Amino acid sequence: MCQGQNLPERMNGIRKYIQALHCPTRWDIIDCIGTGEKSTKEIYEELKLGEAGLTFAGLYFHLSALKRAGIIEAASYREAKGGAPEKVWKLKIKEIVIELLEKKKEVK
Repeated sequence: MCQGQNLPERMNGIRKYIQALHCPTRWDIIDCIGTGEKSTKEIYEELKLGEAGLTFAGLYFHLSALKRAGIIEAASYREAKGGAPEKVWKLKIKEIVIELLEKKKEVK
């Protein structure tokens, strides 16, 4: 019955959020960015992800999932010493509203 197939249309809108927010590391990233802006390096260092065994590639995996869901976005780029510009992230949305009741279609 609940196999994930033939889901009601209204569930499609929240599926991307569920997929992006299932991991505690992503919630930590959201909290770290908060109402400001943080570079990838700042997020990595503040959350001490290296000590937790997460690489920069792993952090980018999580950032990409949050970006695909429309939760974060690149705010700007900072010049990095001798390398490619570094992304600076900010929250794109601060809340998610879920309609629990299906909206009735208007009859004309």
